[in-house]
Amino acid sequence: MGANHWILMHYPALTAIKARAPVLGGNFGVWGGMFSTFDCAVKGVRKKEDPWNAIIAGFFTGGALAVRGGPKAIRNGAIGCAILLAVIEGVGIGFQRMMAENTRLEMPPPPPSETGGSMGSEGRLAAA
Repeated sequence: MGANHWILMHYPALTAIKARAPVLGGNFGVWGGMFSTFDCAVKGVRKKEDPWNAIIAGFFTGGALAVRGGPKAIRNGAIGCAILLAVIEGVGIGFQRMMAENTRLEMPPPPPSETGGSMGSEGRLAAA
C-alpha cells in the first residue's frame, strides 16, 4: 500500500488545491494591491507614519472588496478588515516592545561619593 495508496486516496484533494491555487493567489494579489494603494493614500493625507495608517487602509480595503455585496457587506468587510489589521499591528508593537526590553542598556552604578575632607555628613561645611 505505502505511497501509492496515499496518492490515490488524496489525488482529488490535490487536484482541487492545484485548481484553486491561482484563484487564491490572484485574490491575495488584489487585496495586497488595494491595501498598498490605500496605505499610501492615507499616509499622504495624514502626513504621519504610524499604525493607524494600516488600520485605516485595512478599513478601506475591506469595504472596497465587499462593494458588490451591498451596504451591510461593505460595513462588515470594512470593520472586519480593520480589526484584523489592528490585531496585526498590535502584535507587532507588542513584539517590538518585548524585544526592546531584552536589548535595553542598563545605566552603570554612580561612582562612590567621597566622604572625606571638610564636608559634614549632610554636605555642609563642618564647623571648625
